[in-house]
Amino acid sequence: MREPVSFRVFRWVVVLVLGAFTLVPLYVLLSSSLKPLGEVQGEFRWWPEHPTFRPFVDIWSTVPLARYFANSLVVCLVATLFSVLIAIFAAYAVSRYRFRGRSLFSGAVLSTQMIPGILFLLPLFLIFVNLDKTLGTTVFYQTRVGLIVMYMTFSLPFAIWMLAGYLDGIPRDLDEAARVDGCSAVGALFRVVLPAARPGVVAVAVYAFMTAWGEILFASQMTNTETRTLSIGLQSYSTQINVYWNQVMAASLVVSLPIVLVFLLLQRYLVAGLTAGAVK
Repeated sequence: MREPVSFRVFRWVVVLVLGAFTLVPLYVLLSSSLKPLGEVQGEFRWWPEHPTFRPFVDIWSTVPLARYFANSLVVCLVATLFSVLIAIFAAYAVSRYRFRGRSLFSGAVLSTQMIPGILFLLPLFLIFVNLDKTLGTTVFYQTRVGLIVMYMTFSLPFAIWMLAGYLDGIPRDLDEAARVDGCSAVGALFRVVLPAARPGVVAVAVYAFMTAWGEILFASQMTNTETRTLSIGLQSYSTQINVYWNQVMAASLVVSLPIVLVFLLLQRYLVAGLTAGAVK
């Protein structure tokens, strides 16, 4: 059955409109990053009259962007690593074993996704401050460690839930065959189950990384000038005297590169993992 011409035209119109909504802001972002500050603050023009790459150089000296970049990279990578590692063991236990409280645990993990994240701000703040008082040193409040723990609380519930659903789709015969060959439960998990669950693991890792990379609310309250992340550091380009719009645009492009590269490199695994995890 051939596709009607009217439907084909409608489809192309929708694609072009959605593409314009996506590409036009990106073009404005790029063109503004190539303009001198005076030109950005003046009348808007679609094409830079005096293109320059100077904003991409100045972004590193106007604010300590390299330090913010390093803070974000360390926090996001460590939070992602521990979230995925803990989620693998928890999801494997939920998927493969039947124990008392299993349904309650699964329901509690899933129910946390219905609670607004802002409600966790004050409790976590009080917990970190009191832990630091008990330890007699600053370990959690306004440190990378505290931010890592905080981001893990966001990503872990979803990671456990999605991985458990993905592991349910992997035949248990693989585990039994590995156990017959002499593998322990952990050996069967890492040697047999995880290779088959690679798309799901990658999807969870990308989700955890992206969630931590763009988070603003908790980073604004739980960091200081030394531990500030990129999402908060970009605000430093706005001062009481001026706003360096061209540098803001240039820095926004630079800090977006890690997410874009991760998505492009792992897109195949990400789509497969999300699809399978949602269906199972």
